[in-house]
Amino acid sequence: MSVLYIVGTPIGNLSDFSPRAVETLQKVDFIAAEDTRVSLKLLTHFGIQKPLISYHEHNLRERGEYILSRIENGESCAIVTDAGMPCISDPGEDLVRLCAQRGIEMHVVPSPTAAMSALAISGLPTSRFSFEGFLSVTKKQRREHLDEVKYFRRTLIFYEAPHKLVYTLTDMLEAFGDRRIALCRELTKIHEEVLRGTISEMIEYYKEKSPKGEYVLIIEGASEEETTEEITLEKACEMAEKLISDGRKASDACKEIAKLTGFAKSEIYNIVSKK
Repeated sequence: MSVLYIVGTPIGNLSDFSPRAVETLQKVDFIAAEDTRVSLKLLTHFGIQKPLISYHEHNLRERGEYILSRIENGESCAIVTDAGMPCISDPGEDLVRLCAQRGIEMHVVPSPTAAMSALAISGLPTSRFSFEGFLSVTKKQRREHLDEVKYFRRTLIFYEAPHKLVYTLTDMLEAFGDRRIALCRELTKIHEEVLRGTISEMIEYYKEKSPKGEYVLIIEGASEEETTEEITLEKACEMAEKLISDGRKASDACKEIAKLTGFAKSEIYNIVSKK
């Protein structure tokens, strides 16, 4: 059938698995999974018996070519992740890119995502937001990332592991100041938890209580007062480059940052376009 299906899986509650997702996994020839042990539990629960192959960040180059060769030879494949939508902070992004380059037909079967679910329940503005995923484990790169989004007026969404949570919150307090934040964990599960407060309050809370589970951090965007602080042309260009890396057209990104910083769009564009 020569098709790749991008199939979302439940982020906690198995009842969220759609009938269409079950039907899709039942009809494909094989399934590419982030962790075959996790996916096997899901398949077993729904009575689905299909060959599983592992596809994760450590084998994506070699295994990606193998998956593509099978699809190009007429088989259909579904890619799944442990929880939520493949390709969102996930190596599935690379497989989809390769399929797009080779003209392979693809279909998406949506599911809940941790980022959108957390944003919806956060109590913070939802009309405009920026998904930032995981921060780098390297201190310098983490700081650069936070500096890039420091002046964004939109709500910010990050993922974080429990063992790094307090360190990340500390870095965010230093970069952003004491903004409002919602920490979401165990979404859709029995012990779903959403903590709302300021960054400093969350730091103090988790100094006394050990973080458990994967977290989604929803952070208030920069205030009008913050964005009217003096911003250099260099910083404005970095902000524009961040928007471009997120998929915005260069002209649109430069126009938006020009409105935000007061620099001329042409000033920013002339520098950004030469890099």
